[in-house]
Amino acid sequence: MKNFPKPQKKRLRRTMMFLNAQRAGLVKDAYVYKPDCIIFDLEDAVAQNQKDSARFQLYAALTTIDYRGIERIVRINGIHTPFWKEDVRAAVACGCDGIRIPECETRNDVAIVEAQVEKAEKEFGREIGETMIMAAIETPLGVINAYELATSSPRIFGISIGAGDYMRTMHATRTREGAEMFVARGQLVIAARAAGVMCFDTVHTDIDDLEGLEKDTMLIRQMGYDGKSVISPKQISVIHKVFTPTEKEILKAENTVRTLREQAETGVGVISLEGQMVDVAMLEGAQRTIDLAKAAGVYRGDL
Repeated sequence: MKNFPKPQKKRLRRTMMFLNAQRAGLVKDAYVYKPDCIIFDLEDAVAQNQKDSARFQLYAALTTIDYRGIERIVRINGIHTPFWKEDVRAAVACGCDGIRIPECETRNDVAIVEAQVEKAEKEFGREIGETMIMAAIETPLGVINAYELATSSPRIFGISIGAGDYMRTMHATRTREGAEMFVARGQLVIAARAAGVMCFDTVHTDIDDLEGLEKDTMLIRQMGYDGKSVISPKQISVIHKVFTPTEKEILKAENTVRTLREQAETGVGVISLEGQMVDVAMLEGAQRTIDLAKAAGVYRGDL
């Protein structure tokens, strides 16, 4: 069995690409598209009479294929189904980096899965605690309890919004403009920031609408999201472009960090930079821009 790097709570997760775990042709070469994360789907993408087959395919893929450092998450079936426990066993046995729980609504949902994850870690000789968890929020109750879910376990590295079931349970209609998602998106990112975990947006279902995808991605980046789910390789480059700092943004961040640090030594906390007032509260955001640029491989500076 191959040895893989230990999972990381904080890392670059601009794109999380869903793949049907049963589709060998897709799974074996998925790393060539260079998403930041691959989500191997055992839930909606797999027919009920093919769940066992999908788990075998998942195990074979994750124990034999080198995904070149791309994170490997498994979306299990919901805890209201008879499939999820075996999903967890297969995911942990093959050394996945984390598990995505669909339709999370309460802290207890996470606790139930976490207990099964720990049981599987012991069964298959994995380090206790190495398997991370992502809570997928897809219902009104889940949105209301977003902070509760984000703080439900030390294994939680992020929460995500799923528009399909959320629209269904809200009796709402999905539009290109996305006004119907704004409240839920806002509540999730607030909860994630308060909890200190990452936050991920739903998929853009029209794979040919790259203009709409870019607009949607720009909105969630401005809101504070860390990344977005994708269902087609053609969506990856668009999202990476939006989430990767531009040369202008990097230069401004460098100037902000350097100038504020220099002024701090003289006791000055507020300065004028490029015609705008800048204070120490902006230092964290500027450093975050630089850190993101580093992670994306577009910064070679010394900050």
